[in-house]
Amino acid sequence: MSEVILIGLGQLGRVFAGGLLRIGCTVIPVNRGDDMAAIAHHHATPGLVLVAVAENDLQKVLADLPENWKSRVALIQNELLPRDWLVHGINDPTVISVWFEKKKGMDAKPLIASPAAGPGAALLCRALTSVDLPCREVALGDELLFELVRKNVYILTTNIAGLKTGGTVAELWAQHETFARQVAHEVMDIQDVLTGTQLDRDALIAGMLEAFNGDPAHGCTGRSAPARLTRALGHADEFQLAVPTLRTLAG
Repeated sequence: MSEVILIGLGQLGRVFAGGLLRIGCTVIPVNRGDDMAAIAHHHATPGLVLVAVAENDLQKVLADLPENWKSRVALIQNELLPRDWLVHGINDPTVISVWFEKKKGMDAKPLIASPAAGPGAALLCRALTSVDLPCREVALGDELLFELVRKNVYILTTNIAGLKTGGTVAELWAQHETFARQVAHEVMDIQDVLTGTQLDRDALIAGMLEAFNGDPAHGCTGRSAPARLTRALGHADEFQLAVPTLRTLAG
């Protein structure tokens, strides 16, 4: 039986906890304010350390992570890229790009299968499959990087474009495709400099549209959309990118 440390028990964390428990894992929760060093002393060699905190909290959690847990980390955050874990000396974590939505009072709703890579990928896929959420294993390296950027293009394009258009992802593409493509390409400009790699943009757009088709009625914006635009512009400023469409949306 595998022991899993679960850091963060928000909506997504609870979905993973339910799946892990269902397949027979022991789940050790870590809540905000808990002493991770003390917990790591008593649970020094867990099978996995699943970090399920929000993206805004990720860097502090990874900075404070006990050394004996670093080789066992699994990450599920949005807007995630290799630079986010490499800066903390974490080289080959388990990473899953979550393609299901979980809101308070509602069951988790999948858009497409969630790709997972790394040492704990099989365990996480078993856990999600046990609660009827599709998951697939992909390879570390280029395949994982594509999946992470694909998810970022989907989230950032829909959230940022939706600040102007509102509506659903299906409406965004049907009624505002030219504008959506402009936003997507500027988002990809930012992803290029953050990853140091130029990925196939047609493939990224096709991957975004696959997710659109998975849930055409998905709303474009949420309460995090303005913060995503601010973060994107911060990256653009850091690397001196023009991104004129994004700047227009910022007013």
